[in-house]
Amino acid sequence: MKTLILLALAGLGAQLVDGSLGMAYGVTSTTLLLAIGTNPAAASATIHLAEIGTTLASGLSHWKFGNVDWKVVARVGLPGAVGAFAGAHFLAGLSTEIAAPVMSLILVSLGAYVLVRFTLRGIDRRNVGKPIRKRFLGPLGLVAGFVDATGGGGWGPVGTPALLASGRMEPRKVIGSIDTSEFLVALAASAGFLLALGSQGIDLMWVAGLLAGGLVAAPIAAWLVRHIPPRLLGSLVGGMIVLTNARTLLRSDWIDAGDTVNAVVYALLGVVWVLAVVHSYRRYRQDAAIESADAVAELAERNVADASTDEPVGAGRPSAPRD
Repeated sequence: MKTLILLALAGLGAQLVDGSLGMAYGVTSTTLLLAIGTNPAAASATIHLAEIGTTLASGLSHWKFGNVDWKVVARVGLPGAVGAFAGAHFLAGLSTEIAAPVMSLILVSLGAYVLVRFTLRGIDRRNVGKPIRKRFLGPLGLVAGFVDATGGGGWGPVGTPALLASGRMEPRKVIGSIDTSEFLVALAASAGFLLALGSQGIDLMWVAGLLAGGLVAAPIAAWLVRHIPPRLLGSLVGGMIVLTNARTLLRSDWIDAGDTVNAVVYALLGVVWVLAVVHSYRRYRQDAAIESADAVAELAERNVADASTDEPVGAGRPSAPRD
């Protein structure tokens, strides 16, 4: 019973983060399952079975709040499903110890780019609304789906920063579209694991616990992402990517850092992340004040113009009196 409660709380927290930042459900949940002794393939299979329900609820919630671009969902989600199905079969017979640090290095680099870009520059709205090319979305979905299935998580950490970096979508729509398309990825990965492993190592009660917590958090997260300022949201996402993948990189055979080094690096990264978020929030407040002042000035000019056009005919300088 205690395990089920813990899993439900983990599912709630993971979905709250995933639904509002576009990542970390799989990473958080998989870490917990591995910590209690589940083998990697069974852990990933359990997470993806739970994600069928959580991603469906999350997608519906994001759609309700207007956070979804359905063209992007189809163009990235279908290749993602193919990649996830292949990744599930790959993981069933192969360890990911070698691939993990490589992907972590890539994701740390992407996260740092997103963090710096949104913290220092905000959103470049010159490209917002422009269509994203299929030749970009297809390979992105394929790679992200494969990573997600083999690593027990990765659809958000790969897909979210790549779409944010394109500058062609609002952060809330990037997150909503990635979360919604993840339903296809979870469905395909689950099918792949069931075909490759059967039900070996999968505890349906654990699936139910994770699912219950995720279903509670999904609509809350979709509401949050609509109300968090985009610049602040970008800084939060970038920091989450860096911190999540730095841990894997530091503990890999490449570095094999000790506890002291890990603690120092985490502390430094945490301080940088907090400073970045604070800076983004302050700049958001400044930009909002400027936009508000500009809006008031524009409204005043419009009122003056309307008043001059509504002036009665004949009004103005009085004519000279007649004899």
